[in-house]
Amino acid sequence: MHIGLVGLGKMGGNMRTRLRNNGIEVTGFSTNPEVSDVASIEEMVAALPSPKIVWVMVPHGAPTDSVINQLEALLGAGDLIIEGGNSRFSDDIRHAEQLSAKGIGYLDCGVSGGVWGLENGYGLMAGGDKKLIEQAMPIFDALRPEGPRGESFVHVGDVGAGHYAKMVHNGIEYAMMQAFAEGYELLEKKEIIKDVHGTFAAWQKGTVVRSWLLDLLVKALAEDPGLKTIKGYVEDSGEGRWTVEEAIANSVPMPAITAALFARFTSRQDDSPAMKAVAALRNQFGGHAVKKAE
Repeated sequence: MHIGLVGLGKMGGNMRTRLRNNGIEVTGFSTNPEVSDVASIEEMVAALPSPKIVWVMVPHGAPTDSVINQLEALLGAGDLIIEGGNSRFSDDIRHAEQLSAKGIGYLDCGVSGGVWGLENGYGLMAGGDKKLIEQAMPIFDALRPEGPRGESFVHVGDVGAGHYAKMVHNGIEYAMMQAFAEGYELLEKKEIIKDVHGTFAAWQKGTVVRSWLLDLLVKALAEDPGLKTIKGYVEDSGEGRWTVEEAIANSVPMPAITAALFARFTSRQDDSPAMKAVAALRNQFGGHAVKKAE
């Protein structure tokens, strides 16, 4: 099998390598000529056999829209686009409708594994027509870890379902990371605790909280004890917000994930306007002391 791959960043570049290592021929295009196999998307598409399959791995939103529009003009009936970035599920539905007018197939695929996917394989959540899933299965099998397919790949449902599942996956990830982080801060705070790193390390085998995220926290603490080189400022890439929005839209209570998202917002504030207001109110109604701004 020979496919095209648009987007050769941290994830896309490693995916190209893993696909090649597992017998899939890949012609990759990137706007960075140092890593691109070809000079243009047009050249990439021309190199592919028919029916053509192109995996898109660029940031969600306008960059993905731009690539889909370019591929729409270059591909024809029977060809297939697999969108593997972190697009919002509603964008997938729009893209599939746009491409169906020309008979171009569309699958969405949530991809989890980060920079470790090259070595460990990727967890994959796909949405779209069953026949297109079957057509693309050699690609999915090349990307996922070895072992039973059901442990690392799922055909979730219709178009958009793959990215919807990945959205919820990332929301859960937010909450898990926040829980580990809060536990870390409490352990650091308590004087009787003498080995925070060792405590987390001892949780890696046999405990109910053992996980890959725990393993990564142990690794981070070994590399930077006390996390002294890192500022407590955390971005969010969109999926956490979308998960909370969907919870509201579907009347699903989601306190843990919502709190984890809001904690990231708090991390970006040097001096909270909300807490200033609370301090001012306490001073007004109770005469409580306030700490003056410097």
